[in-house]
Amino acid sequence: MTAQVAEEIVELDIDDIKVVSAAVIERALTTIDSALGQMVSRELVAAGEVSDLLLDVRNLLTSAVRG
Repeated sequence: MTAQVAEEIVELDIDDIKVVSAAVIERALTTIDSALGQMVSRELVAAGEVSDLLLDVRNLLTSAVRG
């Protein structure tokens, strides 16, 4: 997996790189930490909840790149 990511990074053009502000990254991390805190005590987590978490983080990051 790491090699695949490294290959994709090498293939990026400088115009493909976007800068995300520290505030947006902090919001994404807070969202992740909050959800993980709720999920960690449970043995099973519904796929829908995981999908919601990933979508929330994705929305935070893509809105920052577009905005």
